[in-house]
Amino acid sequence: MYFDTDNKQGLLQFFEEEIVKTIGKEHIQALSILNYFATSLFDKHSVHEVLWSITENCISQLNLEDCVIYILDHKSNTLVQKAAYGKKNKKERKVVSPIVIPLRQGIVGHVATSGVPEIVDDTEDDERYIIDDKPRSSELTVPIFCNNQVIGVIDSEHSEIGFFTKHHLQMFQLIAQLLEKKMTHLFARKKNVYTDDNSYFQAFLTLVETKKIYKNQDVSLSMVANMLGISANYLSQLINKLTHENFTRCINTYRVEETCKMLRRKEYAHYSITGIGLESGFKSKSTFYKAFKRIKGITPRDYKNKSAIRSSHFLEV
Repeated sequence: MYFDTDNKQGLLQFFEEEIVKTIGKEHIQALSILNYFATSLFDKHSVHEVLWSITENCISQLNLEDCVIYILDHKSNTLVQKAAYGKKNKKERKVVSPIVIPLRQGIVGHVATSGVPEIVDDTEDDERYIIDDKPRSSELTVPIFCNNQVIGVIDSEHSEIGFFTKHHLQMFQLIAQLLEKKMTHLFARKKNVYTDDNSYFQAFLTLVETKKIYKNQDVSLSMVANMLGISANYLSQLINKLTHENFTRCINTYRVEETCKMLRRKEYAHYSITGIGLESGFKSKSTFYKAFKRIKGITPRDYKNKSAIRSSHFLEV
């Protein structure tokens, strides 16, 4: 992974720099995971999208069995399941058999009332425990704040007794802070600003211009995002905003420029034109010719012939 402690622009949108430095000193992997969470929220423009993104990432990034976010309904003083991942979801962003928990009831209701996170090592020893889709042995519940008021909780259960650690607690608290910051931004209708000096965009340019990753025929958006330690959606947004092209077209532009350099060099005179295209990273002749014509306005063969004429004219002069 390309991510390092100096490349943390996504986190700085949500946390003070001192907090980010502290996290990095204590646990670089936690910083990397949190950075992924932060960048995955950049293209989310509704509370619904944000909540589902968080629950999905909790499962994939933290290797949890279950994650549910409850939001407080002030009219009924109940906590309503708004997003879930695991058995509570069928990959259609709809909670299966959602339950409603009154304030002060269950571990979830107590945490929402007290505003204090809890780890329950053995749910059988806690009379507050409320079974959801099936009984589990341990539970982690952390409050979500907005404007100093609890607006919900993020909750996870696990089949193992004593599964959740202080590290899980710290990550959930930081994720809850991410939620607070992002939802505050949404309520204030703040928009993300993308500029050329964005550290992730600069790192992307290093990968394509210096390391020439475009020569890998199988390079993909998700692969590069993983190398940078950010979400694929965020990288896609960066490229779209700053190059005015999508990922594939951006990569193909670099491939075409590489092809042009090779077509002009004598040492590649014995290569076929298609061979040069494949050497530059294109996976097929048809894709190569189509991209070249779109970018240069002429075919690779016409480009080679024109380059040869210009070179010959230069020698005669």
